[in-house]
Amino acid sequence: MVLCVISIIVFNFIVYKMNKRLTKNQMVHIWTFTIILLTWADIYIDEKTGGYWYFYKGIEWRNFLVYTLLIPPVNVIFLNWYPFNASRLKMFRYFVYWIIFITAYESISLLPEPWGFFHYGWWNILYSIMCDPVLLFILLKYYKWICKIEKRN
Repeated sequence: MVLCVISIIVFNFIVYKMNKRLTKNQMVHIWTFTIILLTWADIYIDEKTGGYWYFYKGIEWRNFLVYTLLIPPVNVIFLNWYPFNASRLKMFRYFVYWIIFITAYESISLLPEPWGFFHYGWWNILYSIMCDPVLLFILLKYYKWICKIEKRN
């Protein structure tokens, strides 16, 4: 729980103090999209299959801290610093750095309480390493779609 609370404070501070690219409208879209996608995926993987869970097995109010205050700002940070106008190599490197960061953070979050808050059932870090690039790619495409809609209006 300690890591979760510290992370919420740090990630949200970064979002609100260092956001340079995203508009408030885009941030709300990304925040909402993240909550919906994360809740849908986690309920399926946690509740239906027992792959992983936060804090304790089952649906619990503390999980909503992760869904609403921990993961959404990380996605906003990812998009805010994304090198949109850079070479494909720099974009690829950026993805790799983020996968390393996410994997390291997930590993730390597996520490026993009171520090950690994440637990594996049948899931393991290799599944995360395979899924995270896909999820970041979906996030990036969603952001580009929102930008396209904003330009039309």
